[in-house]
Amino acid sequence: MKISVAAPKAKKIAKKLEIHGDERIDNYFWLNERENPEVIKYLEEENAYNDEMTAHTKHFQENLFEELKARIKEDDTSVPYKMNGYWYYVRFETGKNYPIYARKKETLEAEEQILFDCNKMAQGHSYFKLTGLSISPDNNLISFGVDTVSRRKFTIQVKNIETGEILPTKIETTTGSSTWANDNKTLFYTRKDEETLRSDKIYQHILGENPDDDILVYHEKDETFNAYVYKSKSKKYIIIGSSSTVSDEYRILNADFPRGNFHLFQERIRGLEYGIAHYQDFFYVLTNADDATNFKLMKTPTEKTAKDNWEEVIPHRKDVLLEDVDIFRDYLVLGERTQGLNKIRIMRWDEQEDYYLPFDNETYTAYTGNNPDFDTNILRYGYNSLTTPASVIDFNMKTKESEVKKEQSVEDPSFRKENYTSERIWATAQDGTKVPMSLVYKKGLKKDGNNPVLQYAYGSYGHTTDPSFSTSRLSLLNRGFVFAIAHVRGGEYLGREWYEEGKLLHKRNTFTDFIDCSKFLIQQNYTSAKYLYAFGGSAGGMLMGGILNMAPQLYNGVIAAVPFVDVVSTMLDDSIPLTTGEYDEWGNPNDKNYYEYMKSYSPYDNVQAQDYPNILVTTGFHDSQVQYWEPAKWVAKLRELKTDSNILLFHTNMEAGHGGASGRFEALKEVAEDYAFILDLEGISE
Repeated sequence: MKISVAAPKAKKIAKKLEIHGDERIDNYFWLNERENPEVIKYLEEENAYNDEMTAHTKHFQENLFEELKARIKEDDTSVPYKMNGYWYYVRFETGKNYPIYARKKETLEAEEQILFDCNKMAQGHSYFKLTGLSISPDNNLISFGVDTVSRRKFTIQVKNIETGEILPTKIETTTGSSTWANDNKTLFYTRKDEETLRSDKIYQHILGENPDDDILVYHEKDETFNAYVYKSKSKKYIIIGSSSTVSDEYRILNADFPRGNFHLFQERIRGLEYGIAHYQDFFYVLTNADDATNFKLMKTPTEKTAKDNWEEVIPHRKDVLLEDVDIFRDYLVLGERTQGLNKIRIMRWDEQEDYYLPFDNETYTAYTGNNPDFDTNILRYGYNSLTTPASVIDFNMKTKESEVKKEQSVEDPSFRKENYTSERIWATAQDGTKVPMSLVYKKGLKKDGNNPVLQYAYGSYGHTTDPSFSTSRLSLLNRGFVFAIAHVRGGEYLGREWYEEGKLLHKRNTFTDFIDCSKFLIQQNYTSAKYLYAFGGSAGGMLMGGILNMAPQLYNGVIAAVPFVDVVSTMLDDSIPLTTGEYDEWGNPNDKNYYEYMKSYSPYDNVQAQDYPNILVTTGFHDSQVQYWEPAKWVAKLRELKTDSNILLFHTNMEAGHGGASGRFEALKEVAEDYAFILDLEGISE
């Protein structure tokens, strides 16, 4: 890439921001004026500059898109699952961008009943998303949510499956999800605050009545909590949940009596996290109660749900993270994580058996799938690795026989999974902590320091990036790239403490872990700074901003997607969606200690006059999670201060939000854009 046209220059309007006696001057604060024509003009100038600077790669991007698309089986169908007498599945048709939801009664040989054809529903919309499908107990009605803007504000509607009629009722500004009471006419759903988009109110809607008259059954007034509602797997209870980063609270109602009052399960206690599942005469409680950092399983009678009545089923283990439970008539299934690796443990209730599913890969991903039925010996689970396409497997817990129901199809006759290899390596962080990385590359790699490496991480909210297969990634691996996932602190890869050591006043560990992983890759001759690239999105985009300020010399190129980079200002503005609920993740900067620590790493606040590598920044104008102005301000400040002549590109999708483009293949165009950026830096154009 060579600079051939002048980069856009945002005007500077000094805005003084003062708190705790500290003054910050924000010259680009004005870019948050969404309706300001000058803001739109600046974003369009950046898009035009991006188009000009990447014009020589447009043909390559198109070829990459076709290459990515060609690996995906177009006429694909999910593995059907049975629920309440019907088999449900999702299928795609050749040449179409959106899924078709369908079902068949009793047997898979029965006539297909199409629930939704999203290709038809998406017509006339530049963005479309369907969510929250919920079938009434009598199988005749289905509620669903639709978003055509990408602001995560869904409209709930109801369809009569038998007649195909969509009822006239429209419930606006919701999460899109809803759940039926057992009377087939009462729906419970969650509304969002119009300004902050926080999920704060649970309503009861009766079919045929005006949504304006819906009954408010719960209002979550604590701005650090979000509320939601769902039905227990047993179908006996409607459950209202309310959660913050560090606390949970539930209310339960017999689903046969939707006009009744919800009963408080266990009142919130700061630091007490718990989740509940109902089976027969007990609720099973997955919780961190009483210093169970990695969680334990308790049970309590349905009539005595307060914490004092909880009895231990699976004790806390210091070296095992208990992630989830799945309950069957004869079996209890546990999802565990040990030394970063997923384990699926199967236990009979009568204690006659207790065993783990065997997985022998060095680095892989395994998880329980959709198991809506109590009365079965079949456990559905998923398995894949960095080299192995995803499989859906039915495992008979009684006979221990497995049936692979489906393996992800890679529509490329040259693909052979044995041509690739994966490994797990451990870097040493600056404080002596060992940080794992999962790597995948084509066999025959020479560790001579000349291999291009794309290093990825997220590292926040306890979210674990498991080492999973990607057909898109083959386009990099086949061109000689190594793909590396850095399992940095802030995720939960090595247990709950791994998360705790990468949040609040320990957040900088996330950045330094990533940097130390980069240094290790260079030291071990996988690559060198000339060939090392980094990528992260959202909170992972903040990570990219952090490493760019702290160690820009380590990378040739960095991609930051929808990056959360203006941390201090965003966390001081409680009108922005998500802000108040984030205090337990980042801290509340109204507290001076958190303010000063946050300011020490906030990417926007720490841009300085220094050389930066080549950078691509992408965002969505309608993003409700990371507002478009964060990356816009960051890019403007980088343009002002950076001392190098490297590329800085900024692309705003004016029609999309946080998740990017909708549609099965449209999103691949964004992947092609990212790949073309780093491949072009490597001098690869085909």
